[in-house]
Amino acid sequence: MDLLAYPDTTSLLLPVEDTEFLLREEMRPIRFALEFAKADLALKDWGVRSTVIVFGSARIRSKEAAAQAQDNAKTEEERKAADNLTRHTDYYEVAREFAQIVSLRGGAFAPRHRWRENVIATGGGPGIMEAANRGAHDVGAPSIGFNITLLREQRPNAYITPELNFRFHYFAMRKMHLAMRASALAIFPGGFGTLDEMFELLTLQQTGKALSAPIVLFGSSYWKQVINFDALVDTGMIARADLELFEFVDTAEEGWASLVRRGLTSAASPRE
Repeated sequence: MDLLAYPDTTSLLLPVEDTEFLLREEMRPIRFALEFAKADLALKDWGVRSTVIVFGSARIRSKEAAAQAQDNAKTEEERKAADNLTRHTDYYEVAREFAQIVSLRGGAFAPRHRWRENVIATGGGPGIMEAANRGAHDVGAPSIGFNITLLREQRPNAYITPELNFRFHYFAMRKMHLAMRASALAIFPGGFGTLDEMFELLTLQQTGKALSAPIVLFGSSYWKQVINFDALVDTGMIARADLELFEFVDTAEEGWASLVRRGLTSAASPRE
C-alpha cells in the first residue's frame, strides 16, 4: 500500500511502527511489559539462569582514574574532590577482584549444559559497577549491565558484554530484573541509590517476597558508621534475626566465602 497517497498516514501505521502511539500515557502498561520482555528474552537466549548482583557508588574510581584527577586538579575544590576519590579506590579494586572470583568459580562460563549461573550483574554505570563488570571482563566472562535513563545521562561502562547491555526507562522494571534472578547480592559503599537498592532487597528477603539469597556488605567500617543496625533492633523496629540476612566483609575472598557458606551454589569454571 502506498501510504504517500493518503494525506494522514498515522492511522495506517502498524502499532509497532507508530512511535507517537507507543509513547502515549495510556500505553504505559505496554511499554512496561516491553521493558520486561526485551531483557528477559535476551538473558534466556544467553542461558543466564542466575546472577550475582553488585551494587555500589558510581563516584568511586580506580587508582589510575583517581591519580589522573589529582594531576588535573587546579582549584582547591578540585583537589578536595580528587582526595576523596583517592580515599575510596580500594573498594574499586576489591569489587573488581570479587567479580573475577565469582566469574571463575560461580558458573558464568556455562560448564553444565547451556545454563550460566552466578553471572555478574550491575547497574551498568561507572564506579563500583564498572569495577565489577571489569572484573568479569578480565577473566573473559560475560557480565550484565542494567542501565537507566537519567536526566544527566548515565553512560554504560566499557566492560559490559555488549549483548547484555540493557537500558531501562522505569526504575521499577530495572529493579525487578536486578532482583528476580539474583542468587546473591554484594553491596559496596554508596549513597542514596545504593541505600535504596539495598533496603528494597533486604525488605524482599525479610518479608519472603523473594527467594532466599545471601547478602554481603563490603566495607564493614563504612556500613557500621553510616547505619546503626543494632539501634533498629534495640528500638524494636526489626528483629534480631533480621541481622542474619547479611554479613559484613572486607576482602574479595571473605565475600565469596560468606556467600558460599550461606547457600550460594558454586559451579567451578573450566577457566579457573
